[in-house]
Amino acid sequence: MAVDDWICGFEEVRSGLTTDVYLERMMEALRRDGKADTHVWAEFSGDLPDGYEWGVFAGLNEVMGLLNGRRVDVWALPEGSVFRGEDVNGIEEPVMVISGPYSEFALLETAILGILSYNCGVATAAARVKVAAEGAPVFAFGIRRMHPALAAVSDRAAYIGGVDGFSGVAAGRRLGITPVGTMPHSFILIYGRQEDAWSAFDKYAPPDVPRTLLCDTLSDEKDEVIRAAKLLGARLSAVRLDTPKSRRGDFEHIVREVRWELDRLGFKKVRIMVSGGLDEKSIRGLKKAGADMFGVGTSIAAARVIDFSMDLCEVGGKPVSKRGRFSGVKNVYRCADCLTDVVVGWGDSVEKCPKCGGIMKPAMIKVMESGRPLVNEDIQKIRTRSMQQTLKLGLNLDSNR
Repeated sequence: MAVDDWICGFEEVRSGLTTDVYLERMMEALRRDGKADTHVWAEFSGDLPDGYEWGVFAGLNEVMGLLNGRRVDVWALPEGSVFRGEDVNGIEEPVMVISGPYSEFALLETAILGILSYNCGVATAAARVKVAAEGAPVFAFGIRRMHPALAAVSDRAAYIGGVDGFSGVAAGRRLGITPVGTMPHSFILIYGRQEDAWSAFDKYAPPDVPRTLLCDTLSDEKDEVIRAAKLLGARLSAVRLDTPKSRRGDFEHIVREVRWELDRLGFKKVRIMVSGGLDEKSIRGLKKAGADMFGVGTSIAAARVIDFSMDLCEVGGKPVSKRGRFSGVKNVYRCADCLTDVVVGWGDSVEKCPKCGGIMKPAMIKVMESGRPLVNEDIQKIRTRSMQQTLKLGLNLDSNR
């Protein structure tokens, strides 16, 4: 088998060839008994990882691409919306509902769940890091930590979550956003001398690329930072510290040392970027120590997935559920003020928020009718929605849910 045969393309996914085999066997039995086109309602809900109070909904664009042209109607939270595993009353909270003949989407269940689990996991991790950074720039540097076929998917989800930029050129081309980056250690090692590499970067990088120099390759961080500042002078925008954990010791103290030396030499406007093994827990201490920007890789791109499931809640017009679930089609009402959610039966409503008394409104909207997409939002609008809601909710790193 050729190497490229292991990468499943969009048409292969859309045709159901990435499904679980038991769904193929099920559909064969349903077809033979004339039940494959039974009209059903299916809801999708996610179980958040321990310690997570909310997630960020992402991946809707891909799901709509799979369902395009099929005989289904779809309601969903607008992409970029926050969601919870359960509402204020402990009821599982759907992020999306599909209505139509079961045969139209049964073989896509596996793909849809995978899309939502990964996209929401990355977007949520990015949002947690961005909230923890308390306004400081955060950049996604993690596409080397996952399969390259998902490079654009990962960076798009991270951008929805709130990162200020990403390193991947694939997502950059698709979104019309210029990717960001500094320099690798290999660049320094090939030149053999830090000043030679820094000078080459300064000479050949486009004028609009900030002069951010990597300062931890061959000697002490403080020493390299001082040398970089003296070399570029006023052209130096930032220094990046990517110190390996075997040499890191007290990384916060290293940042404080570097900040002190830059200020002492009159480079108070030169910013400090840190990267390497960062997450929402380590960022706050580094920011307090003096770090100005963060490059975050593994904890975003290889984020903990959101454990999504699809459950039939109505079959042939009758409410149904498996054990441990709640029967009937559901909607989510959300408070515009405090973002409290209440799950209700389809067609029911809630007027006032049980927590703050604010006005409750339906959170899900119809995004597809008879297989025709009804929404196509700009990525900036999606990202703004995500950031507004996650910043409002905040981040409790001591939470046990």
